Amino acid sequence: MSIQSPAQVAESVDAPADSYARKALIASNVGYAMDGFDLMILSFMLPAVVAGLHLTGSEAGSLITWTLIGAVVGGLIVGTLSDKFGRIRVLSWTILLFAVFTGLCAFAQGYWDLLIYRTIAGIGLGGEFGIGMALVAEAWPAHKRARASSYVALGWQAGVLSAALLTPLLLPLIGWRGMFLVGLVPAVIAFGLRRYLHEPELFVKAAKKEEGRGTNPYSYLFANREATRSTIGIGIMTSIQNFGYYGMMIWLPSYLSTQLGFSLTRSALWTSVTVIGGAFGMWLFGQLADRIGRKPLFVAFQVGAMVMAFVYPQIKDPTLLLIAGGITGIFLSGMIGGYGALISESYPTQARATAQNALFNIGRGVGGFGPLVIGLLATQYSLSAALSFLVFAWALDIVATVFLIKERKGEQLV
Repeated sequence: MSIQSPAQVAESVDAPADSYARKALIASNVGYAMDGFDLMILSFMLPAVVAGLHLTGSEAGSLITWTLIGAVVGGLIVGTLSDKFGRIRVLSWTILLFAVFTGLCAFAQGYWDLLIYRTIAGIGLGGEFGIGMALVAEAWPAHKRARASSYVALGWQAGVLSAALLTPLLLPLIGWRGMFLVGLVPAVIAFGLRRYLHEPELFVKAAKKEEGRGTNPYSYLFANREATRSTIGIGIMTSIQNFGYYGMMIWLPSYLSTQLGFSLTRSALWTSVTVIGGAFGMWLFGQLADRIGRKPLFVAFQVGAMVMAFVYPQIKDPTLLLIAGGITGIFLSGMIGGYGALISESYPTQARATAQNALFNIGRGVGGFGPLVIGLLATQYSLSAALSFLVFAWALDIVATVFLIKERKGEQLV
């Protein structure tokens, strides 16, 4: 979809990342970090919120569920708005929406108003991934696009880690209502975005071409045979990757405790190593994808995930399991670092944010069934056998990548 001349290739190889590119990366990274931070502090604060508002267990669980539902809805809507009205403008709106309604949670008087605030905050949360990825892809030179996109993905990991470190320190001091007020910080970020960042030149040019047409951005996802193949292929990739991630990570602590007799503290440590491995995997994917290419890296990481899905449940030695957990994390989460570049290069500017948010959130929606399927298989067979079932899912992912995905390393965006 984007053909470049040898001169354009040479230009892309030599082009450095300018000041605007770095600012765009920081803005996108911080926005995505606040998403991870918000979801994690809610998980940590649930017992305090339950006690403060006298919630039932099902009501408490639904707060996270409806935040994620809002995120999926927001992802499907907000990306389209970004393709129509601008990256910076809509990213600012989503951060502001997320911040204001997170702040309002501090004043909740009961279950229903808190549920409404969380759902609307989720809408803002869900849009940031795709807009940030599109913004960075359009701002950075082609030869550094994959690593820049991986840095955006690492924002989520940084947010989760920050929440894990700060919540135990702040919660006893300011309470759960004070923790929600911390969510107002992104409003300041939104103001700074509008003041110090302008729209990418690539988007401005595309917007002028699109004036008066009123084309639905979703139509570009199936504009021709190549686009359709990419949409189906990437949809399968994000779905299986999220399915494998949630299926593995949600059940991992239970597997360690019930199958191997690990204590809660020990299970948390072994799981944390898997999470740290995932962060390293995202960084590594971005570094290698700019040098080797997107497609071979995806296949390599999928093969690695498939092998570890089989090997991990067979290991009983705690030390080997710790090492295997880190390796599993590298392959399981590392692919998230590559979606930003791959999706950005597969669609034109008029639909880039729409594609980013739609395809990633569809994958996240399908992935939400991972824990359910693994749980059902575990009751029929064993948790070890259920985790091994992921081998077949990864095999399907490899086939889809090989036959449906086109290599686009170094291509200029259109």
